[in-house]
Amino acid sequence: MPSRRKYLAVALAFLLVVSAALSWAQSQPAGQRVSKVGVVKSITGRNVVLQPENGAEVNVALAEDARLLRLEPGQTDLRSAQTTTLDQIQPGDRLLVRGTPGNAPDSLQATIAVLMKQSDVAAHQQTELRDWQRRGAGGIVTAMSPADGTISISVRPGSSLVIKTGKNTEFLRYAPDSVKFTDAQKSAFDQIRVGDQLRARGARSSDGKELTAEEVISGTFRNIAGTISGIDISANTITVKDVLAKKTVKVKLTPESQMRNLPPQLAQRIAFFLKADRQSGEEREETASSGFGAGRQAAGRGAGADFQQIISRLPAVNLADLHKDDAVMIVSTPGAGGSEVAAITLLSGVEPILTASPNASGAAALLNGWNLSAPAEGGPQ
Repeated sequence: MPSRRKYLAVALAFLLVVSAALSWAQSQPAGQRVSKVGVVKSITGRNVVLQPENGAEVNVALAEDARLLRLEPGQTDLRSAQTTTLDQIQPGDRLLVRGTPGNAPDSLQATIAVLMKQSDVAAHQQTELRDWQRRGAGGIVTAMSPADGTISISVRPGSSLVIKTGKNTEFLRYAPDSVKFTDAQKSAFDQIRVGDQLRARGARSSDGKELTAEEVISGTFRNIAGTISGIDISANTITVKDVLAKKTVKVKLTPESQMRNLPPQLAQRIAFFLKADRQSGEEREETASSGFGAGRQAAGRGAGADFQQIISRLPAVNLADLHKDDAVMIVSTPGAGGSEVAAITLLSGVEPILTASPNASGAAALLNGWNLSAPAEGGPQ
């Protein structure tokens, strides 16, 4: 995705303190005040080169009596900020500066600077990610109930979960061309549709069948599963016989497309889970008594895990590594009609999975588990 979005999630949180900073600045001597927020590109003495999310670089001169504050990620009130020193500002950190325009274009004489350390942001993101892993769940939306604010999702084949939302639930929506949490925008319950991909974080009920959501993030994407029928390296496209839609689709591979290969052992493990899930109750008992029950449970845990994390650690592949008749599973942009779609995530080495699920219903359910990046993770790019 565009580099300007890389720090979007942090920027949104950081900007929450701007109003407080501006209120403080209003009490300062009168003049034409301006403010800038961005990433520190370089610092020499009291001169900082700041790269905003949008626009040209800004040359910032910190006044000798400038107020320097350090804010922790998640804090939204300058009263909780700590006084810091100039030597704490390093390239890669985020900085909010406030002051008057300098003599040259794109320059600023700052009387206040609010710092958010890159290391603090990274630590905060890891804490958030662990909490999403511990208290989060994801799947495909199968039903909506506006009357009581509940959403039913299919977590994996044979497993569902009810997401309970309320007035305090925060909603986000993935961008149509990205599964990165950092590209998501504020949303609402009524923007979610049956068939959407969804992740939620909150408290589980004692029986594990419901989750009371503090946060919900959803998006509309297209799942493709099938075999490659054509490859055009010059156009960076592949043609896939999609068994889900029962038609051929052209898929564009972009620099932002995540392409991974599933090792045979892991593919066989997932395929075993899909086969076991289709067994009758009698067959399940026979399998368990023969000593394969534990293997199935392990496979189930593997299939129910956060596949986005698993896939981010798999070997990367490129277009030259793909061949005609290879089996692939793809998450793409929705597309319209017969138009070309862009791959967001492509997974090769999935022949055992498609064989275990001839109509690809099981494969489609698995796609729901690994096509969304965890919040604070920002995707595996």
